[in-house]
Amino acid sequence: MRIRITIAAITAALAFTVTACGSNDSGSDKAEATKSSSEPSADYSAAEKAAGIPPKPDAATRTALIEVLKAINPALVTDEDKAIDNARNQCSTISGGGNADQTAKARFSTSDHEVTDAEAQAINAALKASLCTS
Repeated sequence: MRIRITIAAITAALAFTVTACGSNDSGSDKAEATKSSSEPSADYSAAEKAAGIPPKPDAATRTALIEVLKAINPALVTDEDKAIDNARNQCSTISGGGNADQTAKARFSTSDHEVTDAEAQAINAALKASLCTS
């Protein structure tokens, strides 16, 4: 029960952070921000898209995702670039119907930290609510 409450709180915080970072009073700035964030980065290949891997997140989404992963366990983000790559790749498993919890445990575990079942569930819940929505 406690993990469900934690997952719900993390998911709500991530959703709030991502939407709050996107609000802007200036119409032209908002249009430009929408245009920029909806365009895939140059590194986003057709193969990644076909595999269900989302494009690299914008700065606000990246920051929010790092904070959520830190809230689950700081050991998940000792290397922030690796954590983001792991998260993007995890979306492929989530959308592909594989065993997402086992894959998250393998993907996010390091020699210094083995991801628990509860952490894997929290990672997947956070990714489903944010990065893996497309």
